[in-house]
Amino acid sequence: LPRLLRAAASACAVWMISGMPAQAQGMATMSSERALIANVARIEPSEAPTIDGDLSDAVWEKATVIDDLKQRQPDYGAPPTERTVVRIMYDENNLYFSVYAYDSEPERVLVRAMARDGNTGSGDNFNLIIDPGLTRRNAYAFQVGASGGRGDALRLNNTIDLNQWNTIWEARTQLVPDGWVGEVAIPFRSISYIEGQSEWGFVFARTIRRKNENIRWGSTNPALPFTDVSEGGTLTGIRDVNVGLGLDIQPYVAFRAKHDWSAANDGAGLSATMGGNAFYRVTPSLTGTLTVNPDFSDAPLDIRQVNTTRFSLFLPETRSFFLQDAASFEFGGRLFRRDPEDSQSNNARPFFSRNIGLVRGQPVSIVTGGKLSGEYGGFSVGALSVLTDKTPVGPGQLLSAMRMTRPVLSQSTLGFIVTNGDPTGLTDNSVVGADFQYRDSETLGGDTIQADLYYQRSYSSAVGNDDSLGVSLNFPNEPWFGDLTFKQVGADFTPALGFVNRPAMRLYDASGGYRLRFRNYFLRTFDLTTRHQYFTDLNGQLESRMSLIRSSVQTSGDHFLSLGITDEFERLSAPFVVSRGKIVPVGDYRWTNLVAFWTTPAAEVLSFSAEVTCCSYYNGDSLQLFFTTNYRPNRFYELQASYNPFFIRLPGGDVDVHVASASGAVNFTPDMQIGFQAQYDNISRNVGFLARYRWEFTPGSEVLVALGQAALVLPQAGFRAQATQASIRLTHTLRY
Repeated sequence: LPRLLRAAASACAVWMISGMPAQAQGMATMSSERALIANVARIEPSEAPTIDGDLSDAVWEKATVIDDLKQRQPDYGAPPTERTVVRIMYDENNLYFSVYAYDSEPERVLVRAMARDGNTGSGDNFNLIIDPGLTRRNAYAFQVGASGGRGDALRLNNTIDLNQWNTIWEARTQLVPDGWVGEVAIPFRSISYIEGQSEWGFVFARTIRRKNENIRWGSTNPALPFTDVSEGGTLTGIRDVNVGLGLDIQPYVAFRAKHDWSAANDGAGLSATMGGNAFYRVTPSLTGTLTVNPDFSDAPLDIRQVNTTRFSLFLPETRSFFLQDAASFEFGGRLFRRDPEDSQSNNARPFFSRNIGLVRGQPVSIVTGGKLSGEYGGFSVGALSVLTDKTPVGPGQLLSAMRMTRPVLSQSTLGFIVTNGDPTGLTDNSVVGADFQYRDSETLGGDTIQADLYYQRSYSSAVGNDDSLGVSLNFPNEPWFGDLTFKQVGADFTPALGFVNRPAMRLYDASGGYRLRFRNYFLRTFDLTTRHQYFTDLNGQLESRMSLIRSSVQTSGDHFLSLGITDEFERLSAPFVVSRGKIVPVGDYRWTNLVAFWTTPAAEVLSFSAEVTCCSYYNGDSLQLFFTTNYRPNRFYELQASYNPFFIRLPGGDVDVHVASASGAVNFTPDMQIGFQAQYDNISRNVGFLARYRWEFTPGSEVLVALGQAALVLPQAGFRAQATQASIRLTHTLRY
């Protein structure tokens, strides 16, 4: 079967290549000239526009104009099918943008997702991507939908978007007879920038959703991922801005009630707490942060997962204090990609902030914490110390991490990291490490080559000292692309503030592929890819192997379909408990699966994705399904539901896993929503529910009302309520 399927996939690829139009058989040569806007217009604070989505303010006539955008997709480098005019100006307090998104069919503008940090990408939108340090690696991203919905994110290392990050800024939109318009104000106090540097990296992007057309200023190279800012344009002339004292004080007061229905005579658990954060700009690019008794009631529920592997899962950080300037703490480049679906990409991470405030799976309060992050003297700096509360097994702990990097060569960085402390307090633990992140987009005639190298060593009073190292080589281009990775983790490598889920191993990982990009054709892209992973012990003995071959297509209508074959091998030296006592015994196992994935366009009112993996698991039978449905009838309502069943049939017994979740929102305005999350899995039999009302009545100040419920669904007793929690939090930001 695998040989037949591989042959069929190869034949399909040959047929498509030979039969496609000639215009699809190559990549256009990307221009090496970087887009440039010289001397962005400056205005007086008294002239500042009102951010209301009305572009009639006369001051916009003074702004610098950008209207020479090009398509990134589907017809890269071609003129857009609709006109866009971007205006930029600044005063000593804010950076201002206006966007006039002309549309020849204004009634067909897709207006979706009005919630803050909602899926504004499901409708017409634009993005402002700002790289104040001109790093060409890290940036701030601001997205605004035609609905008025807005989202912000950190773009880290040209690899990932950290969407949980939030800052203070304003945006308003309006639908107009010939399209839609937007106004944005980004305070200089809300971003870090290097004092005296007047050149900033910048990318503007607009998406015309019904056409699946993306147009840009700054970079139109479709081979680069959307997170990549290395080919962005440059804004010049931004200077002499005012951040006042550079002090933001953000106090909060919270009132809470908690009742445990499973505990006899448990009261209402009424309490009131106060705390807050203070942010001080030591320099415009270096921020000192102090938090006292931080509150994380705005963090979402973790995505419910049932682990059917031998290795622990990676859950991303969602707490705002740790997300502030998170780029300053990133280490190792592509060797640590924060991919929750590939926990091995995070194996041996030296610093994982979720370990702070968590001891053996139980939350621990944070008493206070301080952080210094940003740029100083040509170095990127990240330093953090947090004091946690005492636990039943030990006193409070002071946990610290420090990371520094410096640009070298033309596009590369060299850095180090140090961590110290054990959240449990049971051991003395520290880690030191160094990394080199290399990038070159000039030597190979416009193609990019990247390489990452790291070495780190842990020191533990419990198990001794050990190390981890890794190297990767990446070729992110078209039509050919590829990636090579080697990583080694010592048996006793123990970063107490990091993440290790597979010690004593070596990983050899190779992937590559070929992409065809079509113009004016039913298909937009066709990919043929392969990946091969080998895990050995430290003596070179094979422990695991995964081989994948996959073909995928994306249509001009934004449907995506992929078909793949995986062949896997596992050597178990110890029994493996799948779930509920079902054991896979010691031995060698090899199995082959078919994997199919299909997703419909997010712009549709009702969209869905489906994934099927069939039909083997550790020499037994299995069927794994994953379904997600999104319903977005307009800007005011949205609903998402997912269901992930996994049916496993093994000689040692059968296991059926069911994970279901639902989330939704009612959006009254872009700054006021009611949202909810509900999750259930049949292994823990736990139900989790969280509903929140949020109103940001002025930028940086909000009311948050939350209601949470935990319960068990037992075979005989049925629904059994556990803890009920309710809270009201008032937060206000004072800027000096």
